[in-house]
Amino acid sequence: MMQPTAKPYLLAHITDLHIKAGGKLSYRRVDTADALRQCIDALHALPQRPDIAVVTGDLVDFGTEEEYRFLRAMLDSLLIPVRLMPGNHDSREALRRVFPDHRYLFEAGDGEAPIHYRIDAGPLTLIAFDCTVPRQSGGRVDPDALPWLEAALAAAADRPTLLMLHHPPFHTGIGHMDEQGLENAALLEAVVRRHPQVERVLCGHLHRHIVRRFGGTIAMTAPGPAHQVALDLDPRAASRFRMEPPGYLLHWWHPEHGLVTHAAAIGEHGPAYPFFDAQGKLID
Repeated sequence: MMQPTAKPYLLAHITDLHIKAGGKLSYRRVDTADALRQCIDALHALPQRPDIAVVTGDLVDFGTEEEYRFLRAMLDSLLIPVRLMPGNHDSREALRRVFPDHRYLFEAGDGEAPIHYRIDAGPLTLIAFDCTVPRQSGGRVDPDALPWLEAALAAAADRPTLLMLHHPPFHTGIGHMDEQGLENAALLEAVVRRHPQVERVLCGHLHRHIVRRFGGTIAMTAPGPAHQVALDLDPRAASRFRMEPPGYLLHWWHPEHGLVTHAAAIGEHGPAYPFFDAQGKLID
């Protein structure tokens, strides 16, 4: 069994950066580059700096090398190790060309081969399972890839594990996004159910924080650092976004208390105010 660590471990989960070359606005409105800079500043300003950050896909908008080079230049300012995986807006080949030193990206192959990997992060195991389909908005669980996932999970049976996807493996009620969801999710759920050490299934794609039970554990999407998909549960609702407060998720692992997930806001929200005065009385 895993020996408890002496201190907590913090993992920042960000997603859906949608970086465009040269900082061009997305949809002529959203400054995704500035949003990422603010996200990095927010991570650096935390009272306890995260030990690692993961990005669950849609790193850039069109999958070009120019976009990845622009992204790389911004990530160079991040004072936290970062691990990447693709989403439906990404190109595996271009991502690998621009980040050749990120050797985990090559664990399952090179070029346009899926980007699956398993890495240890402190007391945690991180498993990225790439279900993106080139040039398609929706994702698909490839049955031929499930033996790799089964083996990766079996190899980390005694460690708390975070499984990372881009597309959430569940319906969200947001119709236009569910239409581009994850095919064969039931096959994935069966695998996850056999591995109770999976503490979370971490996803992106929705630009919102959404939580659901899945395979005997908890699956969730993270909010985006820029725009959020509009919350409209009419199945016929139009595909739209809103400039709601941006955010990310902070996962706090403690050897005595397990994994706790916090939704964190990005931006300036004033100082931290006291509840009690200098005499220890509740401020009225």
